[in-house]
Amino acid sequence: MLDADGVISKDEYAARADRVARASGRTEDDPLVVTARTAGDRAWAAMGADGEPVLGALFDLVDADGDAALSLPEFTKLRTALGNPVGNIESAFVALDGDGDGLVGRDDYLASVRAHVSGEDSPVGEALYSIGKVEAADGR
Repeated sequence: MLDADGVISKDEYAARADRVARASGRTEDDPLVVTARTAGDRAWAAMGADGEPVLGALFDLVDADGDAALSLPEFTKLRTALGNPVGNIESAFVALDGDGDGLVGRDDYLASVRAHVSGEDSPVGEALYSIGKVEAADGR
């Protein structure tokens, strides 16, 4: 909804892969960028279907070492590129880093985003979109 009209257009949806690719420093012809775009096109075409391939492809774009886990800088790059409130990204990361190892695994990330989109309890959704959590973290 980059144009604030309340509707996500096909171009706005497709731009997500480009924003994450730029944020991760990948080139247009990088195989992971091509995969992310293709997954986005397929998801748009079948909008009622499971969007996990798109989420996974975007995750993979910023997973610099390909270990199926994101560090805080990688997670921040992804969520910022997707337009999430910057002040809430670290609390979302902490909520997903259940074992405190400084990494968010691909499966945990995808499960949490899927839960958020389907209206279930989700540490990512709650942390990313809760103003109170940011204020509490800032001590305000």
